[in-house]
Amino acid sequence: MTGEAQISIFRRNNVKVSGKGTQTMLFAHGFGCDHNMWRFVAPAFEDDYRVVVFDNVGAGGSDLSQFDAEKYSTLHGYAQDINEILRAVQSTGAIFVGHSVSAMIGVLAAIEAPELFDRLVLVGPSPSYINDGDYTGGFERSDIDQMLEFLDTNYLGWSSAMAPAIMGNADQPSLAGELENSFCRTDPVIAGHFARTTFLSDLRDELPKLQVPSLIMQCADDVIAPEAVGRHMHARMRNSSFVQLKATGHCPNLSAPEETVTEIKKYLQHK
Repeated sequence: MTGEAQISIFRRNNVKVSGKGTQTMLFAHGFGCDHNMWRFVAPAFEDDYRVVVFDNVGAGGSDLSQFDAEKYSTLHGYAQDINEILRAVQSTGAIFVGHSVSAMIGVLAAIEAPELFDRLVLVGPSPSYINDGDYTGGFERSDIDQMLEFLDTNYLGWSSAMAPAIMGNADQPSLAGELENSFCRTDPVIAGHFARTTFLSDLRDELPKLQVPSLIMQCADDVIAPEAVGRHMHARMRNSSFVQLKATGHCPNLSAPEETVTEIKKYLQHK
């Protein structure tokens, strides 16, 4: 990769590199968020890893001009970006830590280029959010359609209503406030597009294709990714481990960073 191409990728995804280690540990944020959502977790690994954080195109400090509606109409477009970032930082055998939809983006990236990954840590993942027969995704299709319509017609209202439900932890209202503010900083047109790509995706058939070892981290009382989803993934993914966190809600990287760090380190210590 040329230096110019590397700079372009760094600018596109607002890539930040820190840490003292040699093995790369890449942190990917969820819908409506940016890399700051990892600020309580990522520093705990800087002594032992080369830590990389970034923003998906359309989020945070990413280059909004690089948003391509066709490319990002599926999660494969975001997975392509993940692999380009890893190549730009000259990494092979990386540890990928992805939250929410970015967990599934990481799964796709690792299927497409397994040589770039050593292990995956999937925080609150879901291959499909829609109930289907015996599969419990957590939502009916009509629920998703109504949510997307609400988002399109009143994005600020949607952000205000959804942030507390997604975050949980009603005893810590500042967390929901932070998530709402993060939603509000996201371009509403891009957010609406990404929401459709996220909530209408069905990646259940991709799960058995993953060869890279993975850890599924499941929260309690998660309205976005209920326990049945994590159990379904664990049953269909080879070399997967499953841990049920004490943390509640959908964002343990903010609400329970100590437990999140502990469980990731515990997993990485056992080859």
